[in-house]
Amino acid sequence: MESWIFLLLIFLIAFLSKNISLQIAAIIALVIKVLPHSQRILELIQSKGINVGVTVISVAILMPIALGQIGFKDLISAFKSPVGYVAIFCGILVAVLSKKGVGLMSATPEITVSLVFGTILGVVVFKGIAAGPVIASGMAYCIITLLANIGIK
Repeated sequence: MESWIFLLLIFLIAFLSKNISLQIAAIIALVIKVLPHSQRILELIQSKGINVGVTVISVAILMPIALGQIGFKDLISAFKSPVGYVAIFCGILVAVLSKKGVGLMSATPEITVSLVFGTILGVVVFKGIAAGPVIASGMAYCIITLLANIGIK
């Protein structure tokens, strides 16, 4: 019963904060809970969901290349500016940090509760987005802004 209340509370918070993504996620979790064999379905999503989500985000990230909006000249130009180097560095940093984060969650599964709660707070209270790869661009933005404030473009 506790999981139902918790999910409904998350939905309510998402609804009040007008966070559509979190509303949809909570509804999907609640709907799956009423399906036959829901335990197996939920465990499958828990074990494979992150990989599927990262794949979907990766596909979305590759769309400008598929649409011909980004080509090799853009890749080469990334190596010609401090902004490009910062973005490349942040992409590498996020990939490495994500690997370490997955290791931490495996070694101490109880941290997942804090991570989920922190993510919900970040999304609802601070209007963030619960998407790991976007962290790289957020970090890049912070560093680029810092560099621009000290006069490096």
